[in-house]
Amino acid sequence: MELNEVMDALYQFGNEGTKRIYMNHGAPEPFFGVKVGDLKKLQKKIKVNHQLALELFDTGNSDAQYLAGMIADPKLATKEEMQEWAQGATWYMISDYAIAGVVASTSFGWELGLEWIQSDEEFICSAGWCTLAGYLSIHNDDEIDLLKIEELLTFAENKIHDQKNRVRYSLNGFVISVGAYVESLSERALAVGKTIGKVSVNMGKTSCKVPLAEDYILKVRSMDRVGKKKKSTRC
Repeated sequence: MELNEVMDALYQFGNEGTKRIYMNHGAPEPFFGVKVGDLKKLQKKIKVNHQLALELFDTGNSDAQYLAGMIADPKLATKEEMQEWAQGATWYMISDYAIAGVVASTSFGWELGLEWIQSDEEFICSAGWCTLAGYLSIHNDDEIDLLKIEELLTFAENKIHDQKNRVRYSLNGFVISVGAYVESLSERALAVGKTIGKVSVNMGKTSCKVPLAEDYILKVRSMDRVGKKKKSTRC
């Protein structure tokens, strides 16, 4: 499929109800309000097409940008391209899922995630924590810098409540990811989750809640899933 065909399909899939929901979550125009399930239909048809992904992201349309993250090829993505994507993210569905999902699977995911968490830009910093969380979920522990993870857990323990709104959510998710996917640090992550407790995040005009890291990690533990890696960071 070419760009104009995909954009037409996105328009056809647009749903006013879905659009209202996304707007309540903070999505800015332009976008059509396409359900993720319908995006998956297009993903199945397109499969992987990195050039098309770049073209879709450049439209500035949120639906197109999310689809771009679904069809991009992490093996072909460059650090420069992903930097441009991060700069172009206008809300968390793009920064924390579409972009972070791709970057976590690249050869430079760890490096770029660490760079982004230093950013003063809310969505870039948030994307950084989500990238690192995703990286942990798909890489074996012997490929992970455990000392750095411990350092980041200490940062979360002491500074999470001082971060910008969406960063608080993503940093809480990072603690959960450590507890769920890095067996040797799961106990430490659990302790951090207990210390930070409830994390306050403005979720827009929605009823969504921030998961308690301690409870989430305990749930994973009760299912005997600690340390079980995922095949992909993208859904």
